[in-house]
Amino acid sequence: MTDHPADSRAVAPRNGRWLALGVLCLGVLMIVLDSTVVNVALPSIKADLGFNDSTLAWVVNGYMLTFGGFLLLGGRLGDLFGHRRLFLVGLAVFTLASLACGLATGQAFLVAARAVQGLGGAVVSAVALSLIMDLFTEPGDRAKAMGVYGFVAAGGGSVGVLLGGLLTGALSWHWIFLINLPIGIAVFALSLVLLSATRNEAADGRLDIAGAVTVTAALMLAVYAIVNGNETGWTSARTLGLLGGAVALLAAFLAIESRVAAPLMPLGLFRLRSLAVANVVGVLWAAAMFAWFFLSALYMQQVLGYGPMEVGLAFLPANLIMAAFSLGLSAKLVMRFGIRLPIVIGLLLAAAGLALFAWAPVEGRFALHVLPGMLLLGLGCGMALNPVLLAAMSEVAPTDSGLASGMVNTAFMMGGALGLAILASLAASRTGGLLAGGAEAPAALVGGYQAAFLAGACFAALAALLGATLLRTPPTAAEPAGEAESVTS
Repeated sequence: MTDHPADSRAVAPRNGRWLALGVLCLGVLMIVLDSTVVNVALPSIKADLGFNDSTLAWVVNGYMLTFGGFLLLGGRLGDLFGHRRLFLVGLAVFTLASLACGLATGQAFLVAARAVQGLGGAVVSAVALSLIMDLFTEPGDRAKAMGVYGFVAAGGGSVGVLLGGLLTGALSWHWIFLINLPIGIAVFALSLVLLSATRNEAADGRLDIAGAVTVTAALMLAVYAIVNGNETGWTSARTLGLLGGAVALLAAFLAIESRVAAPLMPLGLFRLRSLAVANVVGVLWAAAMFAWFFLSALYMQQVLGYGPMEVGLAFLPANLIMAAFSLGLSAKLVMRFGIRLPIVIGLLLAAAGLALFAWAPVEGRFALHVLPGMLLLGLGCGMALNPVLLAAMSEVAPTDSGLASGMVNTAFMMGGALGLAILASLAASRTGGLLAGGAEAPAALVGGYQAAFLAGACFAALAALLGATLLRTPPTAAEPAGEAESVTS
């Protein structure tokens, strides 16, 4: 399955690379926004379409199920048939599914459209990182480009909260989906112009059907078990059976990959130390960050009494700091100190920010109990995300870049979902214990949040420790293996 790198890459004229990056990031932003924008509109969707609490969850879970399940396959298909081609296909699927969501008048239709939306979003997310790696080959420019991508990936969620509140309040919930239509069309058209088509000899490569089916089913079962774990119970026969089935399918996938001539995931990738470590760090970090975003929003809403718009504005300082780092400072740090040091310091700052949230009281004040933690988390995210992504891709050959991109996206997605489920369960358990002990409801809620924030801080600190001890990427390793072969630009 080897081919010349130029045959499998989408390229842009050198002076158009940064505009192409902006278009790619706009497409990724649309996907990121959709993972959070719907949360604000859920009460309106519930009232309009007659959902109950259990069926309403499928508006979110249907998207997560296909998004998490198809990341690896989407990335590998990009390697086989061209990153640009798969980006356009995924974008078209996502945009058309968004139109269907916006026009939905029934429960089943909306959930089905959300599942298709997740499929398109998975393909776009899996290959966008590879396209950026294709466009930017010099270490300095690549670090800057990855910083922009990292900021969009990390900061888009809180923008979704603001946008969801604005569109739902001013218009209706339908518009949180319909807004994707003009954006998707614009990104599609500009991608056709800015990313030139190239001949892809890998298009005749064989697709590992058995591997694709087993790994996709394994990921979908795992996501389904995780998102429903709190409702059905983590020790219930249903949850344990689903997780056991996911593990069995994953074992079958690994057995298949060790035997087939053209594997979906060459097992030799796991020997790339930077990729393996970056994925483990990504799981732990995403677990901490998802918990921060979700639980701090609950703390501000349910304890401090903030509205959705106020919650979105409360995240603004962290987003501005992430922007400053991601859009310039992070690249300079990588070029000056390499990949490992910014990862370690950034994760430690994030751990400190979560630890500060663990001290937030019932009568908390924004300037004293929210803002300091937000600032530290903004610093940590802005400093660490770019080098984590660079570490994941630094040793990967161009023919496997889509798969590696799918792997790191899957690590972040699965880590975030699992971490959120675990920490939300921890918070609920602690709150229930405090209520049973006679505590007032606000104090019990805060006690639960504090326990979860402290556990999240431990996740981030452990990720920092692993990065410090296991990453051996040299300072100039922003350039992956195989880069000696030039790319037409």
